[in-house]
Amino acid sequence: MGLFNWKKKEEPKDIKPGTGSVKNIIAVASGKGGVGKSTVTTNMALMMAQKGMKVGVIDADLYGPTQPGLLGSQEPPKSINGQIMPIEKDGVKFISMASINPSDEAMVVRAPIAIKAIQQFLGGVCWGELDFLFIDLPPGTGDIQLTLAQQARLSGAVIVTTPQKVAVDIAKKGLSMFKTVNVPILGIVENMSGMVCSHCNELNSVFGKGGGSELAENLDVPFLGEIPLDLLIMQGGDDGKAVVLRDEDSAAKKSFANVCEKLVDELIKIEKGTKEIEPSEIQGNGGQIEIKWNDGSLSELSSYDLRLACPCASCVDENTGKRILDPKTVPLDITILGQRPVGRYGVTFNFSDGHNTGIYKYVNLKAMGAVANKEGPSFSV
Repeated sequence: MGLFNWKKKEEPKDIKPGTGSVKNIIAVASGKGGVGKSTVTTNMALMMAQKGMKVGVIDADLYGPTQPGLLGSQEPPKSINGQIMPIEKDGVKFISMASINPSDEAMVVRAPIAIKAIQQFLGGVCWGELDFLFIDLPPGTGDIQLTLAQQARLSGAVIVTTPQKVAVDIAKKGLSMFKTVNVPILGIVENMSGMVCSHCNELNSVFGKGGGSELAENLDVPFLGEIPLDLLIMQGGDDGKAVVLRDEDSAAKKSFANVCEKLVDELIKIEKGTKEIEPSEIQGNGGQIEIKWNDGSLSELSSYDLRLACPCASCVDENTGKRILDPKTVPLDITILGQRPVGRYGVTFNFSDGHNTGIYKYVNLKAMGAVANKEGPSFSV
């Protein structure tokens, strides 16, 4: 069964594990902890479910998982006919380490084990057909974030920050990481953006104001909106009934509705744009591959040229950028035995000499093909 022992419950179910039937996978990230990223994730997911969408949440913050508490369900995941089934609460399917390891003991594991857990959350859980799968990431830009960017076909990322300068400055790093791996930035959410006084209705900017919108403007990315401080949000974290599920017509509830509407708008825009940098098909006959691009163009590249252009650390010096692969060590009759997509931005090739660690970005493959057709190969993948 993988890393964990799941509670058995035999029921007929014809759902395959993995995210193959998920329309949109959205990473929710923050540069630092304590900005309310998980709370924002929960309320966005529940709001989408209230609008009739099929929604799921992966609690990828393995060391500080909070989704069971925020969603109000301590039910453990089950296995149906040998398949892992997510827990479901208020129309949202979810999986979390806190549901698997409900004790108060800390999860003390090294990064490789944590990465395997994330891989199992993605590929080993029967998510079924979903309109949205939100991934609640841990703070920072570590192994888990990179694994998800490379192994999940992310539709985009939402960056959560608070108005303070220190939070905004660190949020830039998370945003930069997603841009580096060609994950579209769907927008920035400014959480804890002011608090309305219950006596005079005056808005008090407890943590400042405008840091998120200013960051979005400076980096030319969408601003999804502000979420105010609200006692109902805090209460929802304690009793497992999120603010968007409450009867009260609060400012926070309205804010989450606006954020979700803008999020959908950005997804529609980005879906049109990403088609331009992703191939429609990659096929090969061993010694050569053909890449058909969505704009109708075609790139033809030899396996030998691709092997010489490998961008991995054993072929290119990470500090100087100088190519250190000796062309004499590459067989002239080298072939490509297989390929694997990496996120939405690239592909790895399995060469007949056993090499398979290079990640070839689509944008660079397209440029390489254009140069090869005119002047010969370019080794800048």
